[in-house]
Amino acid sequence: MIFITVFFLVQKDGIMSYDKLEDIIGDSMKIDKRHLLNYSILVPYLILSVIGLIVVYSTTSATLIQYGANPFASVLNQGVFWIISLVAILFIYKLKLNFLKNSRTLTMTMMAEVVLLLIARFFTKTVNGAHGWIVIGPISFQPAEYLKIIIVWYLAFTFARRQELISTYDYQALTKRKWWPSKWSDLKDWRVYSLVMILLVAAQPDLGNAAIIVLTGLIMYSVSGIGYRWFSAILTTVTALSTVFLGLIAIVGVDKMGKVPVFGYVAKRFSAFFNPFNDLSDSGHQLAHSYYAMSNGGWFGRGLGNSIEKAGYLPEATTDFVFPVVMEELGMIGACLILALLFFLILRIMHVGIKAKNPFNSMIALGIGGMILMQTFVNIGGISGLIPSTGVTFPFLSQGGNSVLVLSVAVGFVLNIDANEKREEIYREADAELEAKKRAAIVEEDNVIDLDSFY
Repeated sequence: MIFITVFFLVQKDGIMSYDKLEDIIGDSMKIDKRHLLNYSILVPYLILSVIGLIVVYSTTSATLIQYGANPFASVLNQGVFWIISLVAILFIYKLKLNFLKNSRTLTMTMMAEVVLLLIARFFTKTVNGAHGWIVIGPISFQPAEYLKIIIVWYLAFTFARRQELISTYDYQALTKRKWWPSKWSDLKDWRVYSLVMILLVAAQPDLGNAAIIVLTGLIMYSVSGIGYRWFSAILTTVTALSTVFLGLIAIVGVDKMGKVPVFGYVAKRFSAFFNPFNDLSDSGHQLAHSYYAMSNGGWFGRGLGNSIEKAGYLPEATTDFVFPVVMEELGMIGACLILALLFFLILRIMHVGIKAKNPFNSMIALGIGGMILMQTFVNIGGISGLIPSTGVTFPFLSQGGNSVLVLSVAVGFVLNIDANEKREEIYREADAELEAKKRAAIVEEDNVIDLDSFY
């Protein structure tokens, strides 16, 4: 009878209120989130983190020794960011995710990101031909890196809301927004926000992160179940713009495109993409030495720390082009094992999104999995010459605190979502059990026979 009484007390509009159920029943029904931790995500993340620290030491120690510096300086700096990232994961895992569904919090975050992107573009120094880094004393950060997870949050919020409107048949609310804003309130349209963000990132110019954001958005839209008409239109538009851009390069020429201030750095990347061996002393140097590094490794590699190309031949060997060094030292087999572990992590993250009952949680997990997947593809495409090099880092292995922190925050949110989904499933089962007991008690009461009435 206690359980039946509790059932009626916490019932609200026919749906069990799980938080209230915990409060009424007490500690016996509370579930510690530590017991719901998804180790199939956490363990690959930790292994990749350790591999990343080893790779950072391997790619930086020789150069630091050459200049008389501490050979452990870079790996210690990277280790500090990993510690901060682990603390961030622990903090995020214990959070209640309701704040992510607050539209005011989301809007303020988006506006702050716009301001940071504008500052990065117009008030910072150029680094490697592009803006994008904001330096405050010893700390530097890249707003475009953080935009990747913010845009996942924003699109998940938007698509989950639209799914809710579809499920409630609120078609008037669905159709009141237009493609082009006719008034200021229409600027809340997700397509306008997304386009503004992408253009701000591309204007750095940071075409790598812009491409990741576009591709992640397409993945999230395709799995949102909202409708494929807009998806086809967006995909066609992106393809058309890419074709026009490549056509301009082919007609006008890379040299003339390079004279345009915004496209100067991009034009060099395209020149190397078409034929890196035409200009080994300049634009083609990096990609050509990437090929040399990958070919030097063979099947089993030259051994950890024995890379030739990292010794001043391959630029950005610690960041964008870290994976060719990994292939040179660990060989094709070692590189494939790392890729297999990374893809396993991505699949497990995607699995959380597929299983999730809550549309918002599902979109967050699928978006994060798509983001890491696209970052991997863009990086590998750049180092192998399949696409122009874009300056995108390799997930978990490249040196850089911003990338490490963003990826760790993303993993923390997925772990939290998975734990919440598991806990709610347990409560749903408890809800069903209480309902069954209630019905059994009612049936038993109806079947009681008053034997005194027979005498």
